[in-house]
Amino acid sequence: MLNIAVLISGFGTNLQCLIDACENNEINGKIKIVISNNKEAYGLIRAKDNNIKAIYENDEERIIKILKRENIDLVVLAGYLKIISKNFVAEFKNKIINVHPSLIPSFCGRGYYGKIVHQRVLEYGVKITGATVHFVDEGADTGPVIIQKSVVVKDDDTIETLQKRVLHVEHEILREAVRLFCDKKIELKGRRVIINE
Repeated sequence: MLNIAVLISGFGTNLQCLIDACENNEINGKIKIVISNNKEAYGLIRAKDNNIKAIYENDEERIIKILKRENIDLVVLAGYLKIISKNFVAEFKNKIINVHPSLIPSFCGRGYYGKIVHQRVLEYGVKITGATVHFVDEGADTGPVIIQKSVVVKDDDTIETLQKRVLHVEHEILREAVRLFCDKKIELKGRRVIINE
């Protein structure tokens, strides 16, 4: 069973879907710790309510020390609104995954987070958007793609209606990506991620 850390900044619905999946034995892993760079994040309350260690910490060096002390095998960025450093990536190479609310490489990178992504999708007029789970590298949303799932953009969509449908897909593919990682079904070949089911 792998030790998982989840880094959050906000409400923590992606965190909740992982907590539920671990409790239902869908994932061969245990969430040992939840860390937030926002002391008001509701996700910290979700963690405490599920007897998971919850910490507010903004200093990256301290976060790295905490993760090492907890023997973390997988770091999940679930709505963590902070770009992590090259040093952090190097310490946990190929052990950090992120969920992003678009089909990377569209509508991603610096400045593209939360509602801004859906606003840009609607402004551009694309017909399909979606969500992506990817490995984290030194860039912003540039790591190898693990899973993607599309969502049709409806003519009458608002930022809120689109965000809600994409979030549902985020939960689905994040849960699946964590399950595959914990079952050691993911193989990296250059930039390509091979799923060995």
